[in-house]
Amino acid sequence: MSPSLVKVVSPDPPRCASFSTPGAGQRGSAARGPFMPSSLTQCWLAVTPVSALVLQEGVGLDAVNDAFLLESSVYRLLKKYCGERPYYLHLLELFLQTSYQTELGQALDLITAPVSQVDLNRFSEQRYKAIVKYKTAFYSFYLPVAAAMYMTGIDSEEEHANAKAVLLEMGEFFQVQDDYLDCFGDPELTGKVGTDIQDNKCSWLVVECLRRVTPEQRQILEENYGCKEPEKVAKVKELYETLGMRAVFQEYEENSYQHLQELIKKHANRLPKEIFLGLAQKIYKRQK
Repeated sequence: MSPSLVKVVSPDPPRCASFSTPGAGQRGSAARGPFMPSSLTQCWLAVTPVSALVLQEGVGLDAVNDAFLLESSVYRLLKKYCGERPYYLHLLELFLQTSYQTELGQALDLITAPVSQVDLNRFSEQRYKAIVKYKTAFYSFYLPVAAAMYMTGIDSEEEHANAKAVLLEMGEFFQVQDDYLDCFGDPELTGKVGTDIQDNKCSWLVVECLRRVTPEQRQILEENYGCKEPEKVAKVKELYETLGMRAVFQEYEENSYQHLQELIKKHANRLPKEIFLGLAQKIYKRQK
C-alpha cells in the first residue's frame, strides 16, 4: 500500500501532481471537443456549422490551431515541472499513449454515426464498448490515477494492469450514466440539453433499446433516430419510455456499482482501495 498515492490525488497536491488530478490531462482533448458534439448549451460552435465559422473573420481555423497549442502545452509543462524527476519518461509515454487512444475512440465514434447516415446495424454492444473504452475511459479514469501511481513510485506492469482493470470498467459506467443523463437528465443540473438522438449517436440507450424492440418498434427508430425535428426526437424518447429504459438503467447502475466493488476487492490488494472506492462513490447515482 502506498499512502503517498492518496496524497498525490488529494485536493492539495504538490506542484507536479497537478497532472494526476482528473481533468488535467484532458485539456488538449477537451479543446478539440467543441468541434464534435452539438449540444446547444455545451458549446457556442453549435449555433453555426464549423464550415461557416471558418469563413468568418477571426473564427475557425485559429481555434483549431489553439487546440493543438493547448495540447502541446501539456508536454511543455510536463518537462518544465517533472523533467528532472525519475518518473518523467513514464508520464510522457502515458500522456502520448492516452492521447492516441482517445483519438482512436473519437474516430470510431464519428465513423459509427456519420451525419445524416442512420444505420442502426452499426449500433452493437461490442462497438459501443470499444468507443467508450478508447474515447472516455482511458483519459478520464486511467490517466489521472496512473500518473499518480508513477509519481509515487508504483511503476510495475502488474500494478498498472490491476488499476486499469478497475478504472476502464469505471469509465464505461461513467459513460453509460452520461448517455442516460443526455436523454433523461435535468438540464438545470447537467448544464446542457442532450442531443444524442439528434446526432445519431451510438449511445447506451439506443444499443439497449435495439435489444428489446419488436420489428414495429425498430421501424419507429429507423424513421426518427438521427433527426433534428422535435417531434421525431419525442417519438424516440416515447419509445424509450415504452420499453422502460429508466428501469433498465437503474438495474444496470446497481449491478455495475456492485461489480466495481468486486473488481476493487480483487485488483486493489496492493493499491490503496480508498482511491478506487472514492471514485466509484463519487459517480454512483450522479445527476450531472
